[in-house]
Amino acid sequence: MDLISLNNVSKFYNGKHIKALNNITLSISKGEFVSIVGPSGSGKSTLLNMMSGLDKPSEGDVIFKDQKNISNRSWREIRSMNIGFVFQKFNLLPTFTALENVEIPMFGVINNPKKRRSKATELLDQLGLKNRMHHYQNELSGGEQQRVAIARSLANDPDIIFADEPTGNLDSVTSESIIKLLTDIHKQLNMALVIVTHNENISKLSNRIIKILDGKIVTESTGK
Repeated sequence: MDLISLNNVSKFYNGKHIKALNNITLSISKGEFVSIVGPSGSGKSTLLNMMSGLDKPSEGDVIFKDQKNISNRSWREIRSMNIGFVFQKFNLLPTFTALENVEIPMFGVINNPKKRRSKATELLDQLGLKNRMHHYQNELSGGEQQRVAIARSLANDPDIIFADEPTGNLDSVTSESIIKLLTDIHKQLNMALVIVTHNENISKLSNRIIKILDGKIVTESTGK
């Protein structure tokens, strides 16, 4: 089953003078692990934004679970209920504790405050942050911050997680532990995982490697 399909998707800026994406067609299936690789400026993050509805294509169609011509409001609901995000810079709110950061996506989805708190507590405990959940961002290491971000991405039991350079701000040892965590989650929950990365060691773990260059898919290969 295809979760997300892109049909002949292009993204232009400055009229049609800058082609960030050029006629991209691909699908992401349920439970699949896909790496998107390529040099800086090749269109990797733009492609992720198209797949997640954070941006709209200039041409072509993005389809989520057979839904086509998705409105901005519908995309917001899809992201709330079906999509988790993990970013290079963590994107935690610094005035909120780890626990409060994980609760944020649940507002409007889980109305009971006790259930939100219970689920956030359980997720942080599962990710090894039982003793850090009442700490603020500036009291957490980079690896701990990314674990909080991963817990947040799981808050509403999504079908797919998009991770944009999730180890870009981490040292090699911490990076390895974060990737192991993401791949373990992918396997245990049969959750689709799409990682934008420069790291070949990460891409080799995936089911499929998509290489982007100048806004085009130039190769698709099998990872592990």
